This record gives sequence, C-alpha cells and structure tokens, in this order.
Amino acid sequence: METKRHSRRDSSYIAQRITNTHGERPRAFCRNNRQPVRQNHGKGGFKGYDGGKKVKGRKRHLLVDTEGLILKTFVTAANLNDREGFHGILAHSKGLFPRLKKVWADAGYAGEEMTRIVQMTAGIQLEITKKSEQHFKVVPRRWVVERSIAWINRYRRLSKDYEFRTTTGEAMIYMTGIRLMLRRMACYAATL
Repeated sequence: METKRHSRRDSSYIAQRITNTHGERPRAFCRNNRQPVRQNHGKGGFKGYDGGKKVKGRKRHLLVDTEGLILKTFVTAANLNDREGFHGILAHSKGLFPRLKKVWADAGYAGEEMTRIVQMTAGIQLEITKKSEQHFKVVPRRWVVERSIAWINRYRRLSKDYEFRTTTGEAMIYMTGIRLMLRRMACYAATL
C-alpha cells in the first residue's frame, strides 16, 4: 500500500487540516497567517469607558510630591470611579511615605465621606482644589500633577496605552519618573 505525501502548498491538504470534526471551517480561518480574522484574544487588556469624560481605555492615578516627581501610581480601567482609584493608590502607598500629611486632589475626589475615610485610614488631610467656572485662573497646587502628566505623555510609550497589563503600564510610568529625576540630577551636577 502506497501512502501519498502531501506538500504544504497543496490546498486540499490545507483544507483537510483545518476542518473541524463537523466538517466546517473555523470562522477565523485565513490563509495569510499575518492577518488573522476575528482573533483578538483579549488584546489590549482591561479597559473601560468613562461616561463622564467620554473616554475609553485606562485612567492613571498619580501621587506626586510638591515638585511633581512621581511617588506612586495606580492604573485602572476607565470605568472605575476616581475615588476607587484613590483608595487603590492609598492602599498601595500605606506606610511608604511617613512624612506625607496632606494631599491636594481635584473635584473627582471630593466628598465628606471621602475626606473622612482618607483621614481615618491613612491619617492624611485631603484638600480639594476646585477650578474657577467663569474664566481661566491658576489654582494653587492643581497644576503640579497636571504638569507631571504632561511630562509622562511626552514619552512615546506612554502617549497611548499600548500595554496589556496595568502593572506594566505602572512600571513604564515609574521608569519615566526615574529618567526625569536622573536628567535633573545630571543637569544639576553639570552646573557644579
């Protein structure tokens, strides 16, 4: 008995190899393996939609010092509330910064209950900075974190959300913060 050997380019052999037990071709079949059809497999990781800001993707919660250098970061899906992100960043930074006594936050973190919870759990005073409704006015301490976000967004890897896991996104933010600090130290050392 002679067996017929198929070449890899033989279309009948390829069709036989990809048919399932019911004799149907799978829906994601594509001959060009570089462009599969309908195969996402969760690419992009956990993302959500924030209805208030009309943004899909992820939110980056930052805890920065008064100079704008990154102390702690917490990345969540966009559908989570800002307050939940703030609880996450406080939980991750508990005990790391013993000199931290006061936090300035925007209106997304406002509320009597939020202030009370932050004071009880972390022993930190929460002050909400509200922006002016009539015209543009520089609000004290509000621009510090906005400037830090602008510094982060200058880096190509962080200008868009390319990461699958939120922990990888957090690591990239930390690496950006380290690079910013090293550049400042190098400029300072060059002037001495």
